[in-house]
Order: sequence, then structure tokens, then C-alpha cells
Amino acid sequence: MSPKTLLLPRWLLSMEPGSSVQTGQAVLLQGERIAAVGDATALCAQHADAEPVALPEHVLMPGLINSHTHSAMSLLRGVADDLGLMDWLNHHIWPLEKRWVSHEWTRLGSLFSAAEALRGGVTTLNDMYFFPEAMAEAALQAGIRCAVSINVIDFPTGYASGPDDYIAKGEAAYAKFKGEKLLQFTSSPHAPYTVSDETFVKLRQLSEREGLQVHCHIHETLDEVEGSLKQFGMRPLARLEKLGLLNEKMIAVHMVHLTDDEIAMLARNRVHIAHNASSNLKLASGICRVADLDAAGVNVVLGTDGAASNNRQDMFEEIRQAALLAKGSTGKPTVVPARRALEMATINAAKALGREADLGSIQVGKLADVIAVDLSAPECRPVYHPDAQLAYVAAREHVSDVWVQGDRVLKQRQLTRFDLSKVLAQVEETVAQMKAGD
Repeated sequence: MSPKTLLLPRWLLSMEPGSSVQTGQAVLLQGERIAAVGDATALCAQHADAEPVALPEHVLMPGLINSHTHSAMSLLRGVADDLGLMDWLNHHIWPLEKRWVSHEWTRLGSLFSAAEALRGGVTTLNDMYFFPEAMAEAALQAGIRCAVSINVIDFPTGYASGPDDYIAKGEAAYAKFKGEKLLQFTSSPHAPYTVSDETFVKLRQLSEREGLQVHCHIHETLDEVEGSLKQFGMRPLARLEKLGLLNEKMIAVHMVHLTDDEIAMLARNRVHIAHNASSNLKLASGICRVADLDAAGVNVVLGTDGAASNNRQDMFEEIRQAALLAKGSTGKPTVVPARRALEMATINAAKALGREADLGSIQVGKLADVIAVDLSAPECRPVYHPDAQLAYVAAREHVSDVWVQGDRVLKQRQLTRFDLSKVLAQVEETVAQMKAGD
């Protein structure tokens, strides 16, 4: 029989639809799943053979899901700040990637990001980058759940020579890791301004054939929209709808510049939106109309973007930012309340990945991806409403423990699956080589 662990938090925030914060509850983990949720006294009596984990000043909640990131780009954190998107890409990021990105570089950066993610309460990453095998290897080593991308761009890089080569290599990685419980794959065209109609159709067909979500940057900047009008005579969303890409499989990232008609189109097609508030602000790309999307019934989720454009891969920051930005940009303090912002990082995000049956809430039968957030620090007190405290006060530094698929991968702030100090030493060595090669 699988070992049992009984989690005993002060507060339980299950994120089950219709639920509220509860006290006096316990959660039983058995193997990779949640076996029971209920009265703590009763569960302790029924499962005396379970290992108890006391969490006396903690909120127990589902693991956070980062719905858009570029994990390996942690090695480029701070390399080019205070720039617009196309300047940042064309003159800094793409040249550096062309020179330095390799399987080992990607694996190291991805493992480094996994450490940052787990220490911040993130149990699932929706990643987008080259060398998917490297990302998969890093995720498995770290014990973090990951949606790995079959990432495609129409021009050659150090990874692939062209779209067919990207797809072939991505499909090979998918075949190699298919069946790994911590991994799923996405069909990932980079963006409308870097991917042709022909390539979009091939990636749509891949998604349909294998049942994969589609993960794509769309409507990130006004320049992107205007460029599409000049080149195709239509806005990017209209082009993708024409190509058959807009459906419940699509995770559309950024979506900053939207008309009312486009919001209706997204709702009609059940497209998911990955809102990256901090990255969009830092690159001055604009502000996503989250409150309007939410009101229209569009499923909005949250991402950090990569460390090269946001610097902080911090989902607690994104939860707070999403709530505050929606209020400030609309003049309505009631939009995107704390509970809604938390849903965007948990149960809504699980839905975007097609995993709501397994992830996103603490319910019997779901996978045991849970985190404990310690609210004992003076900056987190007093606690009137634990859910609001998580959205507006708590930070990633207050995450004490993390379980992914029942495995305790963070124990009292310490990673259990790999030696972070060794990874940091490798990062410093790699960055020194890059600096010397400038």
C-alpha cells in the first residue's frame, strides 16, 4: 500500500468551486493522489498510520500553475532591461540565443527556473522554449509538473533549421516522454508575426491528432496588430480564427490589444487567455482587458513570462498584480476580487491546460499537488481573511512546503530533489562564459 501523509493546516483553501476557507480540516495524501479531505480529529483517528505534518499557521491550497513561461531564459535574467518588445527581441534576446542556446544550456536554465518555481509555490509550468527534451529532463529531475512545448518559429535558430525541423524534433521529444506522469506537451507556434499560415495549420493538425493544447503569443503589442493588418489585411485573431485555431485547446498568451468584438469571439470559441501583467507592464506592451474578458465568460489565467522579460518568475506577484491592475485600469474596485485572482492561478489554469479533472483544487481523487503558505510572519498578520491575505499580502518567500503528485519536493523551504548550490555554481560558470564571449 502507498505511504500516507496527513496534512494538518490551520486553514484549508481547497479552491473547489463554491467552497470557502475552512478550519479544523485535514488532507490525506496517499501515493500520488488526495485520498481524503475532512475533519482533522476524525482523519487522525482513522489514519493513525499516516505521517502527520503539522502546519499550525499555514494555509494549505492547491499548487500554483504558471500558465506561460520560458524557463530556460532564467539564464538571461536582467540581460536587457527597459526596452520595447521588438528591440528587446531583435537586438538582444535572439542574437544571444543564436550564440548560446543548446541542450545543456536549456536544461540548466530550466532546472534553475524549476527551483525558483517550487520555492514560490508553483507546481505546474506551461513552458515554451527550444530543446523540449532538455526542459523535460529538468522537470523530471526537479519533480515539477510541466507542459513542454513543441515550439515552432519560421526562421532558423541554433535548435532547428525551419518549421518542419522544429516540428519533427518536437514530435520526437513528445514520443520519447509520452507517458511520463509529470509531463504533457503543447503544440506551440511562437506568434502570428513569426509563423506562416502553412505552419499554423500543421500545428493545428498536430493538436487535433494528438489531443494537445495550443500555446501561442497573440496580440501582445499594437505593432503586431498593425503589422498583421498590413501583411494579411486582418488582425491576428481574425487570421487565426480563419485558420481554425480558435477553440478550447488554445491558450492565447498576452492578448493585450482587444476590441469588444474580439472579446465576444474569444468567448464564443472558448479560448483561454494567459495574462502576463508584469511582463506586459515592463515592456510597455499595454494592459489586458481582464475585467471585460472575465465578464464575458472568457477563462483568464496567469503567467509570469520568462525571467528575461519579467525578471521575477513569481506567481504570487502575478496574482496581486492581476487584481490590482484590473481595478486600477477600470476604476472599479470590485472587479477581479482576491478569490478570482487565486482561481486564475489554480482551478482556471488547470482548465486551460485541459487538466481540471486532476489539478487546480484540493478534492478527493485529484493529484496531490498542494502547497503550504506560512502566515506566521508579522508582515502577514493579523489574518481576517486568509484568501485575501494570499492575494494581497503573502509572497513566494512565505511558501514553506510543496508536494507534487504526493512527493514533498520542498520541505521547510529546502528543495529535496536536487542540490540548489550546485545548480547555482553551474549558472554562475555559464553566465561568466557568456559575459566573456560578448
